[in-house]
Amino acid sequence: MELKNAVAVVTGANRGLGRHLAAQLVEHGAKVYAAARLPETVDLQGVTPLRLDVTDEESIREAARIASDATLLINNAGISTGAPLIGGDLGEVRREMETNFFGPLATTRAFAPVIEGNGGGTVLNVLSVLSWMHPAALGSYAASKAAAWALTGATREELASRGITVSALHVGYMDTDMAAAVPADQKTAAADVAAQALYGIETGRPEIVADEITRQIKQSLATTPQTNAA
Repeated sequence: MELKNAVAVVTGANRGLGRHLAAQLVEHGAKVYAAARLPETVDLQGVTPLRLDVTDEESIREAARIASDATLLINNAGISTGAPLIGGDLGEVRREMETNFFGPLATTRAFAPVIEGNGGGTVLNVLSVLSWMHPAALGSYAASKAAAWALTGATREELASRGITVSALHVGYMDTDMAAAVPADQKTAAADVAAQALYGIETGRPEIVADEITRQIKQSLATTPQTNAA
């Protein structure tokens, strides 16, 4: 997909990876709707702030009406509550699934006819190494990202005939607020991840793996999981 003159909607564009994606898209010559629950928190030059709460379907429908010229949707908005699946608060587990799975599903459903009507384009879902690795301490987040990985594969097949490419970005720790407690030497710069993501969109890659730990985990997927001894 040619990024110059593309029309992009980036969710969660007011900070972190989303902000870098929006800024770099502007540099590529794209028109950018920088979407956030609170559009007044978007402080980037050259973008159009857009109110979009991925857990509010009315907000999503209105955003799709306003951004009726969109050809690229980047589902970046997400949360991490740190809830385990058994011992964690079920409300937090549900909130994570609503944001990280049902949110991208709802935005994709709303924007698919828009993108198709504009001649086709791309959807990028921002996922995680935890789409493939599921530590107990982050069970809720991992489950939501694994579900979003399944969403990506299924919608890729469903939307192909409508001229829409669906891609996934997988990454481990990034230097963003979500990973603030992680040592700096274990994190990848969000700007570097954004650049890889946009290159993947330009070259039509269905899967973009942004760092070494994620590549290693992907390569280990065929191994048999270890079980606790009885």
